[in-house]
Amino acid sequence: MLLVAFHGVELLDVAGPSSAFDVAQKLVPDGRGYHVEVVSARRGAVTTASGLELVAHTSFDRVRGPVDTLVVAGGLLSTLDAAGVARALAPELARLARRARRVCGVCTGAFALAEAGLLDGRRAVTHWAACEALARRYPSCRVEPDAIFVKDGSIWTSAGVTAGLDLALALIEEDHGASVALEVARWLVMYLRRPGGQSQYSAPLASQRAERDEIAALTHWMAENLRADLSLSALARQAHVSVRTLSRLFRAQVGRTPAAFALELRLEAARRALELTQRSVKQIAHSVGFRSLASLHRAFQRSLGVSPIAYRERFGARARPRA
Repeated sequence: MLLVAFHGVELLDVAGPSSAFDVAQKLVPDGRGYHVEVVSARRGAVTTASGLELVAHTSFDRVRGPVDTLVVAGGLLSTLDAAGVARALAPELARLARRARRVCGVCTGAFALAEAGLLDGRRAVTHWAACEALARRYPSCRVEPDAIFVKDGSIWTSAGVTAGLDLALALIEEDHGASVALEVARWLVMYLRRPGGQSQYSAPLASQRAERDEIAALTHWMAENLRADLSLSALARQAHVSVRTLSRLFRAQVGRTPAAFALELRLEAARRALELTQRSVKQIAHSVGFRSLASLHRAFQRSLGVSPIAYRERFGARARPRA
């Protein structure tokens, strides 16, 4: 596995996936794990955006033979532009991609992939602040701005910075199955699949949430009344607006529908209860507003890829009750 770095690279774009693959290496049998090498234009020190230095194990011209996975890190978009990094990397990436089983772009690493023609006609994502620029500069690329990561054939891309860890976990799951990926997530103290899209981390959306007091008050009320009726019509009555008005304002200011937001609140409360309490899964489902134990199971599988019981076994207290 090759991790592509350059001067001005975002440290976490390299260190995050590298750490995930290192944990996976320790969990799988010998010969089936990952051997990670950092590659750059020149072998030796690479100064990251934070000023810390990485060491590139090898240079592009020294790479020989097939490449299993090629991962291209990103950096500040201004760094990529000013240094012409994307253009400089493109020929090498195009060459290496022909020898790789799969190619991945972390954060704004997607720009280098796009410059190399690897995203032509493909779906992709990058950091939320750069999605518009990616779509504008490379119109043949179909940008999905709210995704945490996107797989299109053998090409993978991820959202910003820490989403490189989400991408790494998805690669590990593809290679070694969900149980290994979930164990890696446990050691890294993160979700196997984080809830929601990257729009929840967008600064413009965060500031919009505070623009209307009635929507802010409603979201707080929802969080404190998870067992209440959180249907659209009930929420409209609570906010003293029409259903149509609530739908429009809520999506504009929160970035998702009231139903999606209510589900996220209930899942978060259920996760906390599974981690910190000894209540049965059925009791937890009822306490956070799910209509049945089955509906809680379905929500966990869709959003996190695991059952509530499996989640508790990995993240819960030592003394675990029967479900």
